[in-house]
Amino acid sequence: MRVLAVDPGLTRCGLAAVDGRPGRRVDLVAVDVVRTPASADLAARLLGIGEAVEGWLEQVRPDVVAVERVFSQNNVATVMGTAQAAGVAILAAARLGIPVALHTPSEVKAAVTGSGRAGKEQVATMVTRILRLPAAPTPADASDALALAICHLWRDGTAAVVAPHAAGVVTPAQRRWVEAARDAQRTARRAGPAAGAR
Repeated sequence: MRVLAVDPGLTRCGLAAVDGRPGRRVDLVAVDVVRTPASADLAARLLGIGEAVEGWLEQVRPDVVAVERVFSQNNVATVMGTAQAAGVAILAAARLGIPVALHTPSEVKAAVTGSGRAGKEQVATMVTRILRLPAAPTPADASDALALAICHLWRDGTAAVVAPHAAGVVTPAQRRWVEAARDAQRTARRAGPAAGAR
């Protein structure tokens, strides 16, 4: 499976493509960060991001596009810009009939480090190891996009490969991800439907 991941942002938008199978080795295809000047008109900035995403879609031909889900942040202006950039990426994929998956920052961190509260340095270190890179990708938006792509590959397929006969295939981070996902499911079931309505 080839995944194109988009770490949305108006000033810096991370784009990364990886190849792999759920729960297995992941290979880097490409990674870059698209930048737009803060002084530019919003429409022009979104157009620039959209054109960059469309170019990547045409060149790497992904099976799926993973976009970071805009989660709660204190700065409303930042949230709006991130959401607008995410919308542009989702629209570009939809126009080509490519499925889109959304993952929260905590899901991404847990997938690559085993902890949903990991810092950016921890994420970058694990991305470097998983992809067997000589150095951590920079800036952080590049590492974040790669982590998102890895998350999508591993998230749904990890549980299936965590079995006694697959012990040598699954990494410790993947095992911790499965345990964290199961704990979250148990907590959600105990909380009941009322918690999900909040």
